[in-house]
Amino acid sequence: MQPIVPASAAALASAPFSHRRRLPAACAVALLIMTGMPAMAQDAVPAQTQVQAPGVARDGFAQFTPGDDRQGTFKAVQGEVTVVRADVRSAAVVGNGFSSADRLVTGAKSATALTLQDGTMLSIGPDSTLDLEQFAYDPTTQTGSMAVRLLRGSLRMITGLIAKLKPEEVTVKTPTAVIGVRGTDFIVEAKAP
Repeated sequence: MQPIVPASAAALASAPFSHRRRLPAACAVALLIMTGMPAMAQDAVPAQTQVQAPGVARDGFAQFTPGDDRQGTFKAVQGEVTVVRADVRSAAVVGNGFSSADRLVTGAKSATALTLQDGTMLSIGPDSTLDLEQFAYDPTTQTGSMAVRLLRGSLRMITGLIAKLKPEEVTVKTPTAVIGVRGTDFIVEAKAP
């Protein structure tokens, strides 16, 4: 078995989004970890300078502190990725938190990946707008619920513990549909109205 080299990861990253649907989840996660960027990122966009966020270990894993209200953590940021919280716009930074009060907006040829508290992985493609409308998770009982709204663009979701234990508690909404999650790895695309 040949090892995956960064050159093949770059080739995959530059492939059109629709051609990656057949990629097994384990390979996509490995590529995400190996390349330090989401599998959907475009090769032509220079990577954002990795700024060390407060409360983040050098290995990139978030260090949750008591009172930290984050529901997810940015794991990769490529290009122009903006977090909008109460009409205040700020650049997304690897290691920073994301919560249900936030809107996530990616620019052209930009992408991001984040992990929620229950282990759900979200990869958001170029020209996308996403709201984490509702997220509740109790790590003690491993129960909760989640609602994600994709207003436009593309989203790949690899579900975590909430969907594994109670899939009816996870929904993805688009401008034209509400999707009940019954799988563990899927892609959603939404066109702007």
